[in-house]
Amino acid sequence: MTSTIVAPRSPYSRSPRKNGVNWEKWGWIYMRVSGVVLIVLIFGHLFVNLMVGEGVSALNFAFVAGKLSNPFWQWWDVAMLWLALIHGGNGMRTLVNDYATTRISRGILKSSILAAVVILIVLGTLVVFTFDACPAGQPADLLPTFCQAV
Repeated sequence: MTSTIVAPRSPYSRSPRKNGVNWEKWGWIYMRVSGVVLIVLIFGHLFVNLMVGEGVSALNFAFVAGKLSNPFWQWWDVAMLWLALIHGGNGMRTLVNDYATTRISRGILKSSILAAVVILIVLGTLVVFTFDACPAGQPADLLPTFCQAV
């Protein structure tokens, strides 16, 4: 049984450039490389969170706070965040290029994707690097129980 894939409906096409950077080629390469790196990062993340130590029963606020206090895990999570968001945004950009029918709709959709990716990267990075499970000067009844000794 054979199946056919319908051609994209977009009349959008680019004439090949003779000079300059081929961004489509580099986007394609990025998708392949980031996909492989993401597999390693995600399965490493899952293994440490679910298999090492007490397993899934140990996952709670204290576990996450302990991980986010370690610079290694901060950078691991930020790398996973950045690669996943840029990978997903680039995939969505490709879909918009293939299926958006007008130049204006392509511009609006790609600008929206870029804005969403940038905002999520900035907010996620801020959360990872500024997270403090035991902020100073807070009432004791609002802090987690493991902060009482501090």
